Amino acid sequence: MDKILEAVMQSSYPMYVKQSLARRVIEASKQPIDIEQCWSMLELSTKLFFLGESCFARETSREVLEVYGRYHPEEFEEFFNVRFILSLLQEGYGSLGKRHAYILDYIHLGLQFVLDKPSTEEIFRLLRVEVLRIVCERPSLKICVRVSKLLTLYPQCIPEGNHQLLFCQQLVRCISQFHCHSEAEEGIVQFLDQVNRVSALLQNIWRLQSSLVLPSLKELFAIISLTDETETPSNALASVVQYIPLQLMEGIVRNLANADSVTDAQMMTSINRMIDWVSWPLGKNIDKWIIALLKGLAAVKKFSILTEVSLSKVQKVFSKLLYPVVREAALSVLRYMLLSFQHSPDAFHLIVPHIPQMVTCLSNETTNSAGSCLEQFAELIHCMVFRFSGYPDLYEPVMGAIKKLPVPNEDRIKQLLGQNAWTSQKNELAPYYPRLVSKSDTGKIGLINLGNTCYMNSILQALFMASDFRHSVLCLRDSSSQPLMMKLQHLFAFLEHSQRPAISPESFLASSWPPWFTPGVQQDCSEYLKYLLDRLHEEEKTGKRISQTLAQSNCSLQVKKTILGNRTLVEQMFGGRIVTKIRCLKCQSISAREEAFTDLSLAFPPRDDSTTKFPKTTVPSSVPVRDTGPKNLEGLESTSSSHHGPWKQKANKDEGKRIPEETANKENPEDKDENNCSLAGSQAASSSSEAAGLKKYSLTLSDLINHFLCPEMLTEDNKYRCETCASLQDAEKMVELSKGPQYLILTLLRFSFDLKAMRRRKILDNVSIPLMLKLPVQINPYRPENICIESSSRSASAHARQSANYDLCTVIVHSGLSSESGHYYCYSRDCMDKDGHKAPNTGVKKFGSDKHLDMEIQWYLFNDTRVSFSSFESVSNVTSFFPKDTAYVLFYRHRTQCQTDSVIDSGSSKSHGDVALSKELMEAISKDNIKYLQEQEKEARNRAAYISPLLKSPLWWQDFDKDSDDDASAGGLGSAAGGASGSFHGLVF
Repeated sequence: MDKILEAVMQSSYPMYVKQSLARRVIEASKQPIDIEQCWSMLELSTKLFFLGESCFARETSREVLEVYGRYHPEEFEEFFNVRFILSLLQEGYGSLGKRHAYILDYIHLGLQFVLDKPSTEEIFRLLRVEVLRIVCERPSLKICVRVSKLLTLYPQCIPEGNHQLLFCQQLVRCISQFHCHSEAEEGIVQFLDQVNRVSALLQNIWRLQSSLVLPSLKELFAIISLTDETETPSNALASVVQYIPLQLMEGIVRNLANADSVTDAQMMTSINRMIDWVSWPLGKNIDKWIIALLKGLAAVKKFSILTEVSLSKVQKVFSKLLYPVVREAALSVLRYMLLSFQHSPDAFHLIVPHIPQMVTCLSNETTNSAGSCLEQFAELIHCMVFRFSGYPDLYEPVMGAIKKLPVPNEDRIKQLLGQNAWTSQKNELAPYYPRLVSKSDTGKIGLINLGNTCYMNSILQALFMASDFRHSVLCLRDSSSQPLMMKLQHLFAFLEHSQRPAISPESFLASSWPPWFTPGVQQDCSEYLKYLLDRLHEEEKTGKRISQTLAQSNCSLQVKKTILGNRTLVEQMFGGRIVTKIRCLKCQSISAREEAFTDLSLAFPPRDDSTTKFPKTTVPSSVPVRDTGPKNLEGLESTSSSHHGPWKQKANKDEGKRIPEETANKENPEDKDENNCSLAGSQAASSSSEAAGLKKYSLTLSDLINHFLCPEMLTEDNKYRCETCASLQDAEKMVELSKGPQYLILTLLRFSFDLKAMRRRKILDNVSIPLMLKLPVQINPYRPENICIESSSRSASAHARQSANYDLCTVIVHSGLSSESGHYYCYSRDCMDKDGHKAPNTGVKKFGSDKHLDMEIQWYLFNDTRVSFSSFESVSNVTSFFPKDTAYVLFYRHRTQCQTDSVIDSGSSKSHGDVALSKELMEAISKDNIKYLQEQEKEARNRAAYISPLLKSPLWWQDFDKDSDDDASAGGLGSAAGGASGSFHGLVF
């Protein structure tokens, strides 16, 4: 029969004829035949199985072997012996080498017919040794699949004892070398299925012997932590991790994070590769293990590893949101990476430019997966914007993209931020942030946040951008009597000449720290500014008194008067004068008192008092938390008759009430012309957003100034004690500006205590900020001391009003809902007189009008270490886009050429060139610049040896770094929206 079957296989008959003849031979083989004929048929069928050139030949041989195994078991057992199996495994068959997959297929086919034979145990013993040898030789995926199939069906062939552990470890090594070479989706799906079959073998072995799990994982970690490998381990290892029991997670991560034998470089390499596993389709629990390991590293304060890993991988994890098959795991890892990276906005800002297109792609994908992902992603964005407020130039497109998606409440945001951060102490991360980067393209230098010190940073940047003040500070010569001023000079000099992108104000903070401030806690920037200016003023006054005392013996009387009469720098730059007058309504006598101030605190009018024609009411709508009235630099004691603005008044029964938005009146055109508080380009953007339970409505700065200056009636419990009448009388209180400062500082009293709700809150009303402000200044004959004027002489002492023109220099913005929390940043520009106006570059057209001169000056956004270009449009619209971001402190500079010295206390008003600093200061800056260059060189070397090898992972699809030069790619999202099948290959490999 063997000759007949061989002739049929070699004949040229049609296939149906050959099939019919082969069927007859197979049927005849079921009948009893002699042993010689059995061997001949078994040899022929074996030859056809291995060397047959067609599928028909191999299928026929398989059927013949099955027939002889069933109907001639003794002969088959004798043929399928240990020696024959060993020769196949070690030598192959004919032209087929021992590594051919047909070898294992043949053995798998034959084993089923000898299971109950005496030789079975000997065969199993042989196979236990041979399968270990096979995996140690790093076979192909096809061979591993055959081994897995064999051992799954016949677990008796699994190596035993120490060989079993070695087998698991070597199988992990094999899996790490599996790579897909097909670009067709069918080939990729087949690859994934084959890998899962091999990994499932490990799962089966672990079930039988759980003690093998940890040693297998050690081998896996040894593979992914190698830093000197030329070839990156395959992402197929993710298929192994999905089978590790989750109950072992805590112990494994804890031991791994605390292992002294594992270097930081190895740990960073391994976690980077594990994050790459997010792209493994349908992998279970991969995200859980990645997050657990990141948390374990945070627990042992491995912040350098976490920082580098987050910054190097966040974009790639973000890109996986496009693919439904890996979306859930990718979003889980992305959420943790961003919510835990709270010491700086660097990680979030890496994906910010690509968010709008990602939102568009997810919106266009009409699946439940995309919809759920979009909502969770929007929540994540709101958390990040809340945590890292103050980047409106970056966030406007993002907020526009997610404006139609649900907005989480503040409690939910705080909950997410609070439970995920690596650490609540920012100073723990100081050695790892900021990273060494190049100086900002703006040419400006940032300030490092030392732990909730953005309130100080924003004030220092505002003072630095006050060009007249900066020039005067830099021109000072070393004076032991003004240590704080000298530290400010040192800081300004470094902000002017350092090569660093950001410098640390630690020394200045230690010297200027108000004693009642709590370290590490957010403070009120306005309160810090008042304290700082007061310290600088008193320090200089003390120095002048000391100088006068020392010069008393050898100095003329005129010199003494000059020393004592000189105003301090703070007075010259920020000092103005305000007159408070109270007129008794009975005797018409007027009591007046003049005081000095460095800033004006502007309360918000009640909702029914929002027009510019304010009624003479006594009470504002809220009571501020702090007393922020004008500061008296001359130490004049404030009496009950001195005007400190509405913040000093009693609360009435309507306090805390807010009327509906529709009752808020529009700006009065007449008053708009009077104070010129609304210039073209200044937009009073009102928002319908609701925060802290309050609806916002729009005001102009003129509303607040007029509310500050409007007469106030003192009646009932707030009556005035008239000295002329010698009794309490109804009176009218008025406040007037008698001298405007060189730099006008306006503080908007946003932080208040709501008596109705009995809680602190922030007034979120938008205030339109003009570029040019006309401040009414009264020229009057009153002297600083209290005087009384009879009504008959009032007409003779009539006073005139003049307008002082002020240009907007700085807007300090508070982001948040409380003075004890949130974030401060500031917009600022170099504001000078007409002769000093300069455009940001030489190509800008020059205009004749002041309006255009104002609009062409470059604005900057200072946000701690980050400094970026901005515009007045961004200043005007910040509250519209971000309802919790509101203007808080404003700096205006006087246009000195328009006014006389009788109206304005003018400081240095000319444009300034470079200041010649002291030799010691220049040497300190030069040394620090050299040190910075050395730090950069050292950091570059460290990165080359420590990090660069980690970034050689294979390209996935269109990575952001790959497409960074293609402006049209918008981050490389390309046309893969919705996880199109054409990009499937790149997804995994």
